[in-house]
Amino acid sequence: MRVNVLAQLNDPGLVAGQGGQRQVSIALTANPEGVGDGAPLNLCLILDHSGSMAGQPLETVKQAAKTLVDRLDASDRLSVVAFDHKAKTLVPNQLVTDTAAIKAKISSLEANGGTAIDLGMKLGIEQLAEGKKGTISQAFLLTDGENEHGDNDRCLSFAKLAASYNITLNSLGFGYHWNQDVLEQIADAGGGQLSFIEYPEQAVVAFTDLLKRVESVGLTNAHLVMELADGVKLADYKPIAQVAPDTIELEHQVTNNGTYSVRVGDLLVDTPRTLLVNLYTDALPDGPQVLAYFQVCYDDPATGKVGVVSERVPISIQVSAVHQPQVNPEVQKSILTLAKYRQTQIAETKLQQGDRTGAATLLQSAAQTARQMGDEQGATVLQKSATQLQSGKDLSEADRKKTRMVSKTMLSGPTSQSPPTP
Repeated sequence: MRVNVLAQLNDPGLVAGQGGQRQVSIALTANPEGVGDGAPLNLCLILDHSGSMAGQPLETVKQAAKTLVDRLDASDRLSVVAFDHKAKTLVPNQLVTDTAAIKAKISSLEANGGTAIDLGMKLGIEQLAEGKKGTISQAFLLTDGENEHGDNDRCLSFAKLAASYNITLNSLGFGYHWNQDVLEQIADAGGGQLSFIEYPEQAVVAFTDLLKRVESVGLTNAHLVMELADGVKLADYKPIAQVAPDTIELEHQVTNNGTYSVRVGDLLVDTPRTLLVNLYTDALPDGPQVLAYFQVCYDDPATGKVGVVSERVPISIQVSAVHQPQVNPEVQKSILTLAKYRQTQIAETKLQQGDRTGAATLLQSAAQTARQMGDEQGATVLQKSATQLQSGKDLSEADRKKTRMVSKTMLSGPTSQSPPTP
Protein backbone atom coordinates (compact mmCIF):
# COMPACT_ATOMS: atom_id res chain seq x y z
CA MET A 1 0.00 0.00 0.00
CA ARG A 2 1.27 3.47 -0.83
CA VAL A 3 0.24 7.06 -0.20
CA ASN A 4 -1.33 9.45 -2.70
CA VAL A 5 -0.52 13.15 -2.27
CA LEU A 6 -2.56 15.86 -4.02
CA ALA A 7 -1.40 19.45 -3.38
CA GLN A 8 -3.38 22.45 -4.69
CA LEU A 9 -3.11 26.24 -4.31
CA ASN A 10 -6.12 28.45 -3.64
CA ASP A 11 -4.84 30.66 -6.50
CA PRO A 12 -2.19 29.36 -8.94
CA GLY A 13 -0.77 32.80 -9.83
CA LEU A 14 0.98 35.80 -8.29
CA VAL A 15 2.01 39.27 -9.48
CA ALA A 16 5.76 39.58 -10.03
CA GLY A 17 7.60 41.77 -7.57
CA GLN A 18 4.88 41.50 -4.94
CA GLY A 19 4.68 39.22 -1.94
CA GLY A 20 1.45 37.48 -1.10
CA GLN A 21 -0.49 34.96 0.94
CA ARG A 22 -1.47 31.58 -0.42
CA GLN A 23 -3.24 28.56 1.07
CA VAL A 24 -2.21 25.07 0.04
CA SER A 25 -4.52 22.10 0.49
CA ILE A 26 -2.84 18.70 0.74
CA ALA A 27 -5.11 15.65 0.38
CA LEU A 28 -3.62 12.35 1.58
CA THR A 29 -5.09 8.91 0.92
CA ALA A 30 -3.90 5.31 1.23
CA ASN A 31 -3.84 3.53 -2.11
CA PRO A 32 -4.05 -0.30 -2.07
CA GLU A 33 -1.73 -1.97 -4.55
CA GLY A 34 -3.39 -5.39 -4.52
CA VAL A 35 -6.24 -7.54 -3.24
CA GLY A 36 -6.18 -8.04 0.52
CA ASP A 37 -3.64 -5.26 0.92
CA GLY A 38 -4.56 -4.54 4.55
CA ALA A 39 -3.81 -5.45 8.16
CA PRO A 40 -6.11 -6.87 10.84
CA LEU A 41 -7.64 -4.63 13.50
CA ASN A 42 -6.53 -4.46 17.11
CA LEU A 43 -9.58 -2.89 18.75
CA CYS A 44 -10.24 -1.95 22.36
CA LEU A 45 -13.64 -0.86 23.61
CA ILE A 46 -13.29 1.39 26.67
CA LEU A 47 -16.81 1.58 28.10
CA ASP A 48 -18.27 3.74 30.87
CA HIS A 49 -20.50 1.64 33.13
CA SER A 50 -20.97 4.22 35.89
CA GLY A 51 -24.29 4.55 37.70
CA SER A 52 -25.59 7.17 35.27
CA MET A 53 -25.47 4.55 32.48
CA ALA A 54 -28.08 2.37 34.24
CA GLY A 55 -31.02 1.07 32.22
CA GLN A 56 -31.46 1.65 28.51
CA PRO A 57 -28.17 3.56 27.99
CA LEU A 58 -25.94 0.68 29.11
CA GLU A 59 -28.15 -1.95 27.49
CA THR A 60 -27.93 -0.24 24.08
CA VAL A 61 -24.18 0.26 24.45
CA LYS A 62 -23.75 -3.45 25.23
CA GLN A 63 -25.85 -4.29 22.17
CA ALA A 64 -23.71 -1.96 20.04
CA ALA A 65 -20.54 -3.58 21.36
CA LYS A 66 -21.85 -7.08 20.62
CA THR A 67 -22.80 -5.95 17.11
CA LEU A 68 -19.16 -4.96 16.55
CA VAL A 69 -17.99 -8.38 17.77
CA ASP A 70 -20.12 -10.02 15.07
CA ARG A 71 -18.60 -7.74 12.40
CA LEU A 72 -14.97 -8.47 13.28
CA ASP A 73 -12.92 -11.17 11.54
CA ALA A 74 -11.26 -14.07 13.33
CA SER A 75 -7.88 -12.50 12.46
CA ASP A 76 -8.81 -9.27 14.28
CA ARG A 77 -7.99 -8.72 17.94
CA LEU A 78 -10.35 -7.32 20.58
CA SER A 79 -10.17 -6.23 24.18
CA VAL A 80 -12.86 -4.64 26.34
CA VAL A 81 -12.16 -2.36 29.31
CA ALA A 82 -14.93 -1.11 31.60
CA PHE A 83 -14.61 1.84 33.96
CA ASP A 84 -16.59 3.60 36.66
CA HIS A 85 -14.46 5.25 39.36
CA LYS A 86 -12.11 2.29 38.83
CA ALA A 87 -11.16 0.33 35.69
CA LYS A 88 -11.13 -3.37 34.92
CA THR A 89 -10.38 -5.59 31.95
CA LEU A 90 -13.60 -7.29 30.93
CA VAL A 91 -12.14 -9.05 27.87
CA PRO A 92 -8.33 -9.34 27.69
CA ASN A 93 -6.68 -8.76 24.31
CA GLN A 94 -7.37 -11.80 22.13
CA LEU A 95 -8.20 -12.99 18.63
CA VAL A 96 -11.91 -12.80 17.84
CA THR A 97 -12.42 -16.55 17.61
CA ASP A 98 -14.85 -17.26 20.49
CA THR A 99 -17.46 -14.58 19.83
CA ALA A 100 -20.03 -16.19 22.12
CA ALA A 101 -17.71 -15.97 25.14
CA ILE A 102 -16.76 -12.37 24.32
CA LYS A 103 -20.41 -11.33 24.00
CA ALA A 104 -21.29 -13.08 27.25
CA LYS A 105 -18.63 -11.04 29.05
CA ILE A 106 -20.03 -7.84 27.55
CA SER A 107 -23.57 -8.84 28.56
CA SER A 108 -22.45 -9.27 32.18
CA LEU A 109 -21.57 -5.59 32.54
CA GLU A 110 -23.67 -3.71 35.13
CA ALA A 111 -23.95 0.00 35.94
CA ASN A 112 -22.31 1.18 39.14
CA GLY A 113 -20.08 3.87 40.67
CA GLY A 114 -18.66 7.17 39.45
CA THR A 115 -16.51 8.13 36.45
CA ALA A 116 -12.72 8.05 36.01
CA ILE A 117 -12.03 8.25 32.28
CA ASP A 118 -8.24 8.36 32.60
CA LEU A 119 -8.15 5.03 34.44
CA GLY A 120 -10.10 3.40 31.60
CA MET A 121 -7.77 4.97 29.03
CA LYS A 122 -4.64 3.74 30.81
CA LEU A 123 -5.90 0.17 30.97
CA GLY A 124 -7.17 0.30 27.38
CA ILE A 125 -3.79 1.47 26.05
CA GLU A 126 -2.09 -1.35 27.96
CA GLN A 127 -4.44 -3.90 26.39
CA LEU A 128 -3.88 -2.51 22.88
CA ALA A 129 -0.11 -2.64 23.38
CA GLU A 130 -0.34 -6.43 23.80
CA GLY A 131 -1.77 -6.92 20.28
CA LYS A 132 -0.12 -4.03 18.47
CA LYS A 133 2.36 -5.89 16.24
CA GLY A 134 1.18 -6.21 12.63
CA THR A 135 -2.22 -4.66 13.32
CA ILE A 136 -4.08 -1.37 13.12
CA SER A 137 -4.65 -0.35 16.74
CA GLN A 138 -7.79 1.60 17.60
CA ALA A 139 -9.69 2.44 20.79
CA PHE A 140 -13.36 3.40 21.09
CA LEU A 141 -13.80 5.38 24.30
CA LEU A 142 -17.44 5.92 25.35
CA THR A 143 -18.67 7.97 28.31
CA ASP A 144 -21.84 9.79 29.30
CA GLY A 145 -20.46 12.07 32.00
CA GLU A 146 -17.84 14.34 33.48
CA ASN A 147 -14.54 12.87 34.66
CA GLU A 148 -15.56 13.43 38.29
CA HIS A 149 -13.19 10.88 39.86
CA GLY A 150 -10.41 11.32 37.30
CA ASP A 151 -7.89 13.83 36.00
CA ASN A 152 -8.55 15.57 32.68
CA ASP A 153 -4.88 16.47 32.22
CA ARG A 154 -4.02 12.77 32.51
CA CYS A 155 -6.61 12.03 29.81
CA LEU A 156 -4.84 14.37 27.41
CA SER A 157 -1.44 12.94 28.38
CA PHE A 158 -2.67 9.40 27.73
CA ALA A 159 -4.09 10.44 24.34
CA LYS A 160 -0.71 11.91 23.33
CA LEU A 161 1.06 8.82 24.66
CA ALA A 162 -1.23 6.57 22.61
CA ALA A 163 -0.51 8.56 19.44
CA SER A 164 3.24 8.28 20.08
CA TYR A 165 2.78 4.49 20.17
CA ASN A 166 0.74 4.56 16.93
CA ILE A 167 -2.53 3.84 18.75
CA THR A 168 -5.57 5.85 17.67
CA LEU A 169 -8.16 6.99 20.23
CA ASN A 170 -11.73 7.68 19.11
CA SER A 171 -14.18 9.20 21.61
CA LEU A 172 -17.95 8.86 21.77
CA GLY A 173 -20.04 11.17 23.94
CA PHE A 174 -23.28 9.55 25.08
CA GLY A 175 -26.26 11.74 26.01
CA TYR A 176 -25.91 15.38 27.00
CA HIS A 177 -23.69 15.54 30.10
CA TRP A 178 -20.23 14.56 28.83
CA ASN A 179 -17.48 17.16 28.68
CA GLN A 180 -17.16 18.14 25.03
CA ASP A 181 -13.81 19.88 25.56
CA VAL A 182 -12.22 16.80 27.15
CA LEU A 183 -13.54 14.29 24.60
CA GLU A 184 -12.60 16.54 21.67
CA GLN A 185 -9.08 16.96 23.05
CA ILE A 186 -8.76 13.19 23.49
CA ALA A 187 -9.89 12.50 19.92
CA ASP A 188 -7.76 15.28 18.41
CA ALA A 189 -4.59 14.38 20.33
CA GLY A 190 -5.24 10.66 19.79
CA GLY A 191 -5.70 11.09 16.03
CA GLY A 192 -9.27 9.79 16.11
CA GLN A 193 -12.85 10.94 15.64
CA LEU A 194 -15.28 12.56 18.08
CA SER A 195 -18.83 11.16 17.84
CA PHE A 196 -22.06 12.30 19.53
CA ILE A 197 -24.65 9.69 20.50
CA GLU A 198 -27.64 11.85 21.36
CA TYR A 199 -30.11 9.04 22.09
CA PRO A 200 -29.53 5.42 23.18
CA GLU A 201 -31.17 4.16 19.98
CA GLN A 202 -28.31 5.67 17.98
CA ALA A 203 -25.56 3.65 19.71
CA VAL A 204 -25.48 0.71 17.29
CA VAL A 205 -25.30 2.98 14.23
CA ALA A 206 -22.62 5.17 15.83
CA PHE A 207 -20.42 2.18 16.70
CA THR A 208 -20.93 0.62 13.27
CA ASP A 209 -20.12 3.86 11.43
CA LEU A 210 -16.95 4.29 13.46
CA LEU A 211 -15.94 0.68 12.78
CA LYS A 212 -16.40 1.26 9.03
CA ARG A 213 -14.08 4.23 9.29
CA VAL A 214 -11.31 2.35 11.09
CA GLU A 215 -11.71 -0.61 8.72
CA SER A 216 -10.76 1.77 5.90
CA VAL A 217 -7.42 2.67 7.51
CA GLY A 218 -4.64 1.60 5.17
CA LEU A 219 -1.54 3.38 6.49
CA THR A 220 -0.68 4.62 9.96
CA ASN A 221 1.56 7.06 11.82
CA ALA A 222 1.75 9.41 8.82
CA HIS A 223 3.74 12.64 9.11
CA LEU A 224 3.65 15.38 6.49
CA VAL A 225 7.10 16.92 5.94
CA MET A 226 7.31 20.35 4.29
CA GLU A 227 10.40 21.92 2.76
CA LEU A 228 9.78 25.61 2.02
CA ALA A 229 11.61 27.49 -0.72
CA ASP A 230 13.65 30.61 0.00
CA GLY A 231 11.36 33.59 0.53
CA VAL A 232 8.44 31.41 1.65
CA LYS A 233 7.36 31.04 5.28
CA LEU A 234 4.53 29.64 7.36
CA ALA A 235 1.96 32.06 8.77
CA ASP A 236 2.75 33.05 12.35
CA TYR A 237 -0.61 31.98 13.86
CA LYS A 238 -1.90 28.40 13.55
CA PRO A 239 -0.54 27.87 10.04
CA ILE A 240 -1.58 24.22 9.63
CA ALA A 241 -4.96 22.57 10.22
CA GLN A 242 -6.76 19.44 9.16
CA VAL A 243 -10.07 20.25 7.44
CA ALA A 244 -11.31 16.80 6.39
CA PRO A 245 -12.75 14.43 7.41
CA ASP A 246 -12.77 16.45 10.66
CA THR A 247 -11.38 19.87 11.53
CA ILE A 248 -8.41 19.84 13.90
CA GLU A 249 -5.78 22.49 14.66
CA LEU A 250 -2.40 20.80 14.14
CA GLU A 251 0.93 21.50 15.77
CA HIS A 252 4.13 21.39 13.74
CA GLN A 253 7.74 20.72 14.61
CA VAL A 254 10.91 22.11 13.04
CA THR A 255 13.29 19.28 12.13
CA ASN A 256 17.08 19.34 12.37
CA ASN A 257 17.44 20.09 8.64
CA GLY A 258 15.03 23.04 8.74
CA THR A 259 11.96 21.31 7.32
CA TYR A 260 8.58 21.27 9.06
CA SER A 261 6.85 18.12 10.22
CA VAL A 262 3.26 17.59 11.36
CA ARG A 263 1.74 14.32 12.54
CA VAL A 264 -1.34 13.33 10.54
CA GLY A 265 -1.91 9.79 11.89
CA ASP A 266 -4.02 7.22 10.04
CA LEU A 267 -4.55 7.48 6.29
CA LEU A 268 -7.81 6.09 4.90
CA VAL A 269 -8.54 4.35 1.63
CA ASP A 270 -10.75 6.52 -0.64
CA THR A 271 -11.43 9.14 2.07
CA PRO A 272 -8.87 11.97 1.90
CA ARG A 273 -7.32 13.40 5.02
CA THR A 274 -6.97 17.01 3.93
CA LEU A 275 -4.65 19.59 5.46
CA LEU A 276 -4.66 23.34 4.86
CA VAL A 277 -1.32 25.18 5.06
CA ASN A 278 -1.14 28.98 5.20
CA LEU A 279 1.96 30.41 3.46
CA TYR A 280 3.41 33.88 2.91
CA THR A 281 5.85 34.66 0.08
CA ASP A 282 8.32 37.46 -0.52
CA ALA A 283 8.38 39.19 -3.90
CA LEU A 284 9.16 36.55 -6.54
CA PRO A 285 10.60 36.86 -10.10
CA ASP A 286 8.69 36.08 -13.30
CA GLY A 287 8.00 32.49 -14.28
CA PRO A 288 7.00 29.30 -12.50
CA GLN A 289 8.35 29.21 -8.94
CA VAL A 290 8.35 26.26 -6.53
CA LEU A 291 6.94 27.33 -3.17
CA ALA A 292 7.40 24.08 -1.28
CA TYR A 293 8.01 20.35 -1.48
CA PHE A 294 5.86 17.86 0.43
CA GLN A 295 6.68 14.32 1.50
CA VAL A 296 4.86 11.82 3.68
CA CYS A 297 6.58 9.47 6.12
CA TYR A 298 4.31 6.58 7.20
CA ASP A 299 4.03 3.01 8.45
CA ASP A 300 2.47 0.17 6.47
CA PRO A 301 1.09 -2.32 9.03
CA ALA A 302 0.22 -4.91 6.37
CA THR A 303 3.88 -5.33 5.38
CA GLY A 304 5.44 -4.37 8.72
CA LYS A 305 7.39 -1.53 7.08
CA VAL A 306 7.92 1.57 9.21
CA GLY A 307 9.20 4.99 8.26
CA VAL A 308 8.36 4.60 4.56
CA VAL A 309 8.98 7.90 2.74
CA SER A 310 6.97 9.00 -0.31
CA GLU A 311 8.33 10.89 -3.29
CA ARG A 312 8.75 14.67 -3.00
CA VAL A 313 5.73 16.51 -4.39
CA PRO A 314 6.33 20.13 -5.46
CA ILE A 315 3.75 22.91 -5.38
CA SER A 316 4.48 25.70 -7.86
CA ILE A 317 3.02 29.12 -8.56
CA GLN A 318 3.05 31.06 -11.85
CA VAL A 319 4.49 34.54 -11.35
CA SER A 320 3.74 37.15 -14.00
CA ALA A 321 3.55 40.92 -14.48
CA VAL A 322 -0.24 40.76 -14.62
CA HIS A 323 -2.37 38.23 -12.80
CA GLN A 324 -6.13 37.74 -12.76
CA PRO A 325 -7.15 35.87 -9.57
CA GLN A 326 -8.35 32.29 -10.20
CA VAL A 327 -9.98 30.77 -7.12
CA ASN A 328 -9.71 27.00 -6.78
CA PRO A 329 -13.18 25.94 -5.52
CA GLU A 330 -11.87 22.83 -3.69
CA VAL A 331 -9.29 24.81 -1.74
CA GLN A 332 -11.83 27.56 -1.10
CA LYS A 333 -14.12 24.99 0.51
CA SER A 334 -11.25 23.97 2.80
CA ILE A 335 -10.69 27.62 3.74
CA LEU A 336 -14.38 28.02 4.57
CA THR A 337 -14.37 24.77 6.57
CA LEU A 338 -11.59 26.10 8.80
CA ALA A 339 -13.30 29.49 9.08
CA LYS A 340 -16.54 27.83 10.25
CA TYR A 341 -14.66 25.93 12.95
CA ARG A 342 -12.73 28.95 14.19
CA GLN A 343 -15.78 31.22 14.22
CA THR A 344 -17.62 28.65 16.34
CA GLN A 345 -14.65 28.24 18.70
CA ILE A 346 -14.49 32.00 19.30
CA ALA A 347 -18.26 32.08 19.79
CA GLU A 348 -18.00 29.43 22.51
CA THR A 349 -15.25 31.44 24.23
CA LYS A 350 -17.40 34.57 24.19
CA LEU A 351 -20.33 32.62 25.59
CA GLN A 352 -18.16 31.38 28.46
CA GLN A 353 -17.17 34.99 29.11
CA GLY A 354 -20.82 36.04 29.27
CA ASP A 355 -20.82 37.88 25.93
CA ARG A 356 -24.05 36.46 24.50
CA THR A 357 -24.32 39.13 21.79
CA GLY A 358 -20.80 38.50 20.53
CA ALA A 359 -21.36 34.75 20.59
CA ALA A 360 -24.62 35.07 18.63
CA THR A 361 -22.97 37.28 16.01
CA LEU A 362 -20.13 34.81 15.48
CA LEU A 363 -22.48 31.82 15.31
CA GLN A 364 -24.50 33.66 12.70
CA SER A 365 -21.30 34.27 10.73
CA ALA A 366 -20.42 30.58 11.08
CA ALA A 367 -23.88 29.67 9.75
CA GLN A 368 -23.32 31.91 6.72
CA THR A 369 -19.91 30.32 6.17
CA ALA A 370 -21.46 26.85 6.36
CA ARG A 371 -24.07 27.84 3.81
CA GLN A 372 -21.35 29.19 1.49
CA MET A 373 -19.61 25.83 1.48
CA GLY A 374 -22.86 23.91 0.89
CA ASP A 375 -23.20 22.62 4.46
CA GLU A 376 -26.92 23.24 4.91
CA GLN A 377 -27.29 20.98 7.97
CA GLY A 378 -24.45 22.75 9.72
CA ALA A 379 -25.92 26.14 8.79
CA THR A 380 -29.28 25.12 10.26
CA VAL A 381 -27.78 24.06 13.61
CA LEU A 382 -25.53 27.13 13.87
CA GLN A 383 -28.31 29.55 12.94
CA LYS A 384 -30.66 27.93 15.48
CA SER A 385 -28.09 28.44 18.23
CA ALA A 386 -27.49 32.05 17.16
CA THR A 387 -31.23 32.78 17.12
CA GLN A 388 -31.69 31.30 20.60
CA LEU A 389 -28.96 33.52 22.03
CA GLN A 390 -30.35 36.58 20.26
CA SER A 391 -33.77 35.89 21.82
CA GLY A 392 -32.25 35.81 25.31
CA LYS A 393 -32.45 32.03 25.74
CA ASP A 394 -29.63 29.80 26.94
CA LEU A 395 -28.28 27.02 24.80
CA SER A 396 -29.19 23.56 26.09
CA GLU A 397 -26.46 20.94 26.48
CA ALA A 398 -27.82 19.23 23.37
CA ASP A 399 -27.57 22.48 21.38
CA ARG A 400 -24.02 23.09 22.58
CA LYS A 401 -22.92 19.63 21.54
CA LYS A 402 -24.64 19.79 18.15
CA THR A 403 -23.01 23.17 17.58
CA ARG A 404 -19.59 21.71 18.40
CA MET A 405 -20.12 18.70 16.14
CA VAL A 406 -21.21 20.68 13.07
CA SER A 407 -18.25 23.02 13.54
CA LYS A 408 -15.85 20.06 13.20
CA THR A 409 -17.40 18.13 10.35
CA MET A 410 -20.17 17.95 7.77
CA LEU A 411 -22.95 15.67 8.99
CA SER A 412 -23.86 12.81 6.66
CA GLY A 413 -27.37 12.23 8.00
CA PRO A 414 -30.29 14.33 9.20
CA THR A 415 -29.93 16.19 12.48
CA SER A 416 -32.48 14.87 14.94
CA GLN A 417 -34.42 17.44 16.94
CA SER A 418 -36.41 14.92 18.99
CA PRO A 419 -35.93 11.34 20.17
CA PRO A 420 -36.32 8.75 17.40
CA THR A 421 -39.61 6.91 17.38
CA PRO A 422 -39.66 3.11 17.57
